[in-house]
Amino acid sequence: MKRMSKRSIGAIFITIGLPFILSRPALAASGSIGPIESFLQSVIQAVAGLAGLVATGFFVVGGFHYITSSGNPHRLEQAKRTIMFSATGLAITIAAFVLSNIVAGLANSAFGS
Repeated sequence: MKRMSKRSIGAIFITIGLPFILSRPALAASGSIGPIESFLQSVIQAVAGLAGLVATGFFVVGGFHYITSSGNPHRLEQAKRTIMFSATGLAITIAAFVLSNIVAGLANSAFGS
C-alpha cells in the first residue's frame, strides 16, 4: 500500500475545507415560528409526562418485586434491574425535556417570535 505524502494530505484538506471557509451563510427568511414551536412544545410535554408516568409505574413494580422477593437472589436482582432501568429512563426523559426547552429558548432568541 502506497503512503500518502504530507503535501497530498494537505491538498485534500484544502480541497474539502475550502468551500466551507469561502461560503456565505444562508439565513432563513424572517417569519413567525410561534405556532410550530407551540405545537412541538405541547407534544414534548405530553410525551415527557407520559414517560414520567410509565417510569413511576415501573418504580412501583420494581419496588413491589424487591419487597416480595423473599430472599430469592434471581428475583431480587431482577427487581434491582427494573428500578435501575426505570431511573435511567426517567433521567433520559428529564434530560430530553430540559434540552428541548434550551433549544426552544435559543430558537426564540435567534429568530424572535
